[in-house]
Amino acid sequence: MATTAENVGDIQAQIDEIEALSSIYGDDWCVIDEASRIFCIKISDDTDLSKWTICLQVILPHDYPSEAPPIYQLNATWLRGSKRTELSNSLEEIYVQNAGESILYLWIERIREFLLEKSQLNDSETPEPQNVSEEVEVDDGRSWTAESDFPDLRALRLNTEAAHLLSELSGDEELPPVKHGEPITDRRSTFQPHLAPVVTPRQVKMVLDKLYENKKIANATHNIYAYRIYCEDRQTFLQDCEDDGETAAGGRLLHLLQILDVRNVMVVVSRWYGGILLGPDRFKHINNCARHILVQENYIDSVEDGSKAGGRNKKHKNKKAK
Repeated sequence: MATTAENVGDIQAQIDEIEALSSIYGDDWCVIDEASRIFCIKISDDTDLSKWTICLQVILPHDYPSEAPPIYQLNATWLRGSKRTELSNSLEEIYVQNAGESILYLWIERIREFLLEKSQLNDSETPEPQNVSEEVEVDDGRSWTAESDFPDLRALRLNTEAAHLLSELSGDEELPPVKHGEPITDRRSTFQPHLAPVVTPRQVKMVLDKLYENKKIANATHNIYAYRIYCEDRQTFLQDCEDDGETAAGGRLLHLLQILDVRNVMVVVSRWYGGILLGPDRFKHINNCARHILVQENYIDSVEDGSKAGGRNKKHKNKKAK
């Protein structure tokens, strides 16, 4: 991608902003992948107990802040429904009001205000327990704990003004090949898995967009997905999931990928509801679909022996998707 005079100005603005944020927030500010401009910060309500926290992850496009906003994720298991929409809308409003300017500090402080308001209104309420966390090594030697249990969130939540700009980000990337597995039907509900190798969050969105071009998939009752991307230079994972209305399904799917230690892969399971409640069996079918397509594409050896996580997973840990 050619570097223009405007890009040079944006790069310098990003460097200045990141240095300022690192100075202000210290250990709370984390560099995930400096080359890819991926950062995150764990934000709390600033009370003595700090019950409420949100992890904000951002990717800075090459033309931020002059033209494009940051691409962002809000990670918190308790942040759902109208509250997630309310916070996302307020961040997008900040961007619109300050277009062309560096806005990460404004976003962070708005999230902190949101948490403080929630803490004051829900003093007796306790967030859902965090079940899984991982130590992420950052380049200055300290460790940062990324809470990553079963999050209910949408990967790469973009404001509408930025959607057309995303197509210009990482423009040299190609759509990974998308594979489809055999469907499973139980009591008129049908589950079908899809899989694609991915090495960037941008490719995750490309795969979703490709799948949604299929009207049958787009009209599925739920499209549950999870992905894990291994960052070789940092020896860390970028990973995320989406329930799409099937509560806890995305987190369970991500947990399966973690147990199998597969990497650089995205699995989507489409469910068409048949009118009969399946109870816990629906989670069994979602995970079985995922296991079968991971075997089909050689990411694990077999469904029965999947915990060994062999095959393509080991061969293609660091391979770029074609």
